[in-house]
Amino acid sequence: MKKIYAILIVFLSLNTFAQDLNKKITSFENDFTHWDKSKQKKWTLKERMAFYNTNAVSIVVIKNYKVEWTKAYGYADVSEKRVATPQTLFQAASISKSINSLGVLKLVEEGKLGLDDDINNYLTSWKFPYDSISRGKKISVANLLTHKAGLSVGGFMGYERGTKLPTLIEILNGLPPSNSGAVRSLFEPGLKFKYSGGGTVITQLMLEDVTGEKYENYMMKNVLIPLGMNNSSFQQPPAENKANLLATGYHANGREVKGKYHIYPEKAPAGLWSTPTDLAKYVIETQLSLLGKSNKVLSKAMSEKRIEDALGIMLNNFNGTKYFGHSGGNEGFVCFYVGSVEDGNGLVVMTNGRNMRFIEEVICSIASLNQWRNSPMESQKESVSLTIRKECEKNIDKGITLYRALKKNHEADYNFSDESELNGLGYEFLNDGKIVSAIKIFDLNVNEFPKSANVYDSRGEAYFNKKDYQSSKSDYLKVLELEPANPNAKQMLAKIEALLKK
Repeated sequence: MKKIYAILIVFLSLNTFAQDLNKKITSFENDFTHWDKSKQKKWTLKERMAFYNTNAVSIVVIKNYKVEWTKAYGYADVSEKRVATPQTLFQAASISKSINSLGVLKLVEEGKLGLDDDINNYLTSWKFPYDSISRGKKISVANLLTHKAGLSVGGFMGYERGTKLPTLIEILNGLPPSNSGAVRSLFEPGLKFKYSGGGTVITQLMLEDVTGEKYENYMMKNVLIPLGMNNSSFQQPPAENKANLLATGYHANGREVKGKYHIYPEKAPAGLWSTPTDLAKYVIETQLSLLGKSNKVLSKAMSEKRIEDALGIMLNNFNGTKYFGHSGGNEGFVCFYVGSVEDGNGLVVMTNGRNMRFIEEVICSIASLNQWRNSPMESQKESVSLTIRKECEKNIDKGITLYRALKKNHEADYNFSDESELNGLGYEFLNDGKIVSAIKIFDLNVNEFPKSANVYDSRGEAYFNKKDYQSSKSDYLKVLELEPANPNAKQMLAKIEALLKK
């Protein structure tokens, strides 16, 4: 009889747990912005996905060092009417850097790399070209993992399927067919943080030089398989037998990426295809390793160093509660993961859209439902670029007039403080070939953020596409005035001077 009672108690407990979990998921889906008291309207998850032009989102919630629930919503491919599932693979984009750091640090633990050594001690197929900008200081492996190497090239655009791909050395030297600038010093290493995907490419080459293996093979054998991330891969292009599992990427305006997705030979900073379930295994392993309860890839001591020194991760301290994580954005994809350092909470979100603000809302919704300790959940202002986009598409001048009216009359309700709002909208028009509209948006952004080199760089690119080389030159000169070592501005000015001489 006691055994029956015990079974009954377990059954009732599980049933109560299931009811509570279902209630939590229902709240997430139907009262998505419950945490944001400034919202007058009750928004659903589906409505916010539509507002942000996010066709699919896949989520894994971690609680007490275990997966609490996982679910996918929307379409992995709209035209094929292929529904997203938890098995759908997304581009992990810059989350790749976190997984890459495990591979690098494993070599450090094995004594094959020294964290504080000059990177040229390990590079054999290419050497970093130090110059006077580095002031005689050498770049270390740790500098590359913490983005304190003072290097250029923040991110990568990827390559359309079927086009010729550059080698790693062509990427690092900015040579055709590479579509990014050369990875070079902007200032002396160790001075300050400067996000550089280019620096992570160096770790990719270093890993291959040291191990003699292809990057994707080493990472699969030494990192992904030990973590149980059996559906993930750094292979670029992805394997053909995975085609039906791959999400299609979509631009911010909802337009499908040409060829479904881009190829990223820059595997270490941007090349991982994965699922939230696989990435959750990495998050949980990191948390357990910090407790000394698991060492599938790294020891407890190395995991602690990785978190405290932010080696391949971003570390936030919210009133004494630490969270590690990383965001990612490739052409047609954005994603994010976060894990608490101490109490086993976490979240992985992957989408085939291009709006990180939607992911921020997902984070706040889950953090509120699971009562994450000290996690910030401030009321968010609405995206001004998304609010004016439809008007801009119909009439660019009326769209800009709407922007100014919103700023004059409702400044507290919309996000006017982030230059990427208008910059992203400008690039939407530029990528659609609507150069005049793009320039008008970039003009507005220059007026709003006159001390930002990036806004002049964007407008300079638009003028260059319009073949207004004098205006483009003026903008790139302004970029150099604000950021003297900017390599893209230097390259563009050289290109413009050559065209003006013809």
